[in-house]
Parts: sequence; structure tokens; C-alpha cells
Amino acid sequence: MDKDKVSLLTKLLETYGPSGNENLVREVIFNEINQYVDEIKTDRLGNLIAIKRGSGKKIMIAAHMDEIGVIITGIDENGYLRFANIGGVSPYVSLGQRVMFCDGLQGVVHMEHLEDIKQLKLEKMYIDIGAINREDALSKVNIGDSACFYKPFVQMGEAFVSKAMDDRIGCFIAIEALKQIKNSPNEIYFVFTVQEEIGLRGAKTSAFGIDPDVGISVDITDTGDTPKAKHMAVKMGSGPAIKIKDNYLLSHPAVKQLMIDTAKEHQIPYQLEVLEFGGTDSGAIHLTRGGVPSGVLSIPCRYAHTPCEMVSIKDVENSIKLLTKILEKEILI
Repeated sequence: MDKDKVSLLTKLLETYGPSGNENLVREVIFNEINQYVDEIKTDRLGNLIAIKRGSGKKIMIAAHMDEIGVIITGIDENGYLRFANIGGVSPYVSLGQRVMFCDGLQGVVHMEHLEDIKQLKLEKMYIDIGAINREDALSKVNIGDSACFYKPFVQMGEAFVSKAMDDRIGCFIAIEALKQIKNSPNEIYFVFTVQEEIGLRGAKTSAFGIDPDVGISVDITDTGDTPKAKHMAVKMGSGPAIKIKDNYLLSHPAVKQLMIDTAKEHQIPYQLEVLEFGGTDSGAIHLTRGGVPSGVLSIPCRYAHTPCEMVSIKDVENSIKLLTKILEKEILI
């Protein structure tokens, strides 16, 4: 992957953007893609919608800008911050991590003394920003402020590792496909959604407004290739995964087949994915209005919902290629 692409991906991954605070990520994406599309706009909920006009079916490509994080619920007299989760935050994964607020302020997540670590819950934890008392803390942070986990992007061999891979890697793939599409008979709506991690909210409103003929989400999925992992027939490095099912979606047979046929036609490695938990924006898109045939292009990702989410560089490159080739076809579903 060339240096310009890695630079863009680094910027996307390291930008602050927990659910409800996606504006900085949206700005990065807008500046990157506005010259490649016929129209670009932000809707009232904050979704960024970029349109490549065409005479064919309306195709909605969704990738969410938000990431998991924490929200401050209280500040004690000694300046320690109490917090709750934004999205799927594990207390065990969070322990000892650093978090970052919108203005760059950082803090360390730790816990009260517990005799049994099995008792660990978020309400037993706090964030230390180095404040000397409550007044000092309040001069830097307030109730309701949000923070994301802080980890810089790194390359480890043939893999990329960072916080917010879920789902900035999906945003990156959508951006690169948008740039690479040469000719498409479809009218394509690239939607960079908000608040996916807390209920697929941006996808619900944007899909209702667009009323697409077909919906495809680009998001991460889990893998079954780590030691003693829960069984799952998805491996990092074996190609993008074409979703069959998750907790919110049974992929439309025609959309699933379109993706499989395109991968075969262009000799792009792929896997089939059955996820026994979780979901993506397509879970909301397919239930819009009278129903929208929908599917998901998934990127195998180890250590999801941690500050060290890992993806294969080859999987990312093949995902870009597959999405581009799908969108260059006349989609008649």
C-alpha cells in the first residue's frame, strides 16, 4: 500500500470520534472525497452523504465514522472522573488504557481496590487526568464530555493495528473505491454514518431519506483464527468476508450472490461469514420503508472493540478491489 494511502488511513484512525462526536472524522473524509463526487452533503443527524450520479439503481454504501468510547458521569472531590460506556466497552480491556478527549487531553483508566477481579465493572473504575482536586478537573473536563481510547496506528508485519479500526477501515475502503470507480451505470450514495455503535442510528435516518434500491455496509467482523478462539470460519489474511448472517441481518440472496460472483469473476479471494452476534448498518438499512435488499462486505479483524484492533493489509486491498468491481457493474436487483 502506497504512502499516501497509509497517511490517509493513519489520519482516519487516530482522529477523535466516539459516537455522537463524529465531526472531526467527517471533516477528514469530506476534504478527501469532495472533488471525486457530483454532490456531497451532511444531513441533520450528521451523516456525510456523497453521491456519484448515474441513471441506474440507487446503491447505498454505508461505513460508520464513530468509534466506541466513554462518557463522563461524575467527578469526585479528588479530581477522579467516573464514566459510563459509549458502545461495547469491556472493563477488563479498558483497565490500564489511556483515553483522549476532543481537545487532546488524556487520562488513564484504572479501578478501585477489589479483592476479586471478577467483580470488575465500569462503575468500579475511574479516569485519572492528573488533576489535584475536583475544581482542577472541572477546569479541563465536564460532565457529559466524551473520550475515545488512545493508541497510535502501527504496522506489524503484514497487518495494521490501531484503535477505531471499527469502522474507519470501512470508511477508508469506501473512500478508495469511490476514487477508483471508472464507469458505473448506478447512482451510488456513499454514506459515512454516525452513531452506529449505539444502535445503527445514522443508517436508519439516512437510508430513509435516500430510499435506496440496494444497500451494502462495509464493516469489520470477528475471526476464529486466534488460539482457542470461538469457532468461526473467518481468518485474517484470507480475503474479505461476504456476510451470510449476523444478529440483525440475513443477507439478501441476490446481494450475497452478486458479491460472490464478482469476487470469482475477478479472482479476488473471499470468505463466507456467519456471525453469531452483533451487526452492522445493513441491519437498519434492510428494514427501511418497504425493505431494501442488503448485504455486508466484512473485513476480518482480530481484537474488535479494543484499542488494538488488527486487520490484514491484503484483506483491505482486496476489499477495495471487490467493492470497486461490484459498483462498476450494472446492479439490477
